[in-house]
Amino acid sequence: MMKDIFKPVIVLASICLAVTMLLAFVNELTLPVIVKAEEAAAAAARSEVLKNAKSFEAVTVSDLPEGVTEIYKGDNGSGYVVLTQSKGYGGTVRLICGIHTDGTIEAVKILSHSETSGVGTKAVDNSSGYRDKFIGISKNTVEQVDTVTGATISSKAVKTGVSSALQAYELIKEAGA
Repeated sequence: MMKDIFKPVIVLASICLAVTMLLAFVNELTLPVIVKAEEAAAAAARSEVLKNAKSFEAVTVSDLPEGVTEIYKGDNGSGYVVLTQSKGYGGTVRLICGIHTDGTIEAVKILSHSETSGVGTKAVDNSSGYRDKFIGISKNTVEQVDTVTGATISSKAVKTGVSSALQAYELIKEAGA
């Protein structure tokens, strides 16, 4: 009876241990590649929303607005790139904004979201042109952008992210960074 109980448990535990060790080994091998790919994607996103900048330098500002995660300054005085996250209908909406030195938006790109396909995605995948409505606006005019019908919460998440980015820009400008 002991043989019937302990032998399968020991075999199963050995298999689990071997698979766990194999997964840990594969993770260690692929981690540098994953990190490098993530860094390349982040650099590409920064270049996409602030086209005139060739390189970016991280900016540190205290007391950032809620939702702002990272800020970068473009070289040659081209502007700033601000990464934000806000709560959408399906979860967190992460976006990146390129802001000219005059405080107007150059571009908005959604980095990740989990909004409902066909409904909330109207605001985040730009099929309705919603993100394009933010191009050229400033802190004073962001509230004039209407939400997308049927995707109110998702479009409010995008609007909140853009608004937070513009608030962060104002802080940067005041700090002289």
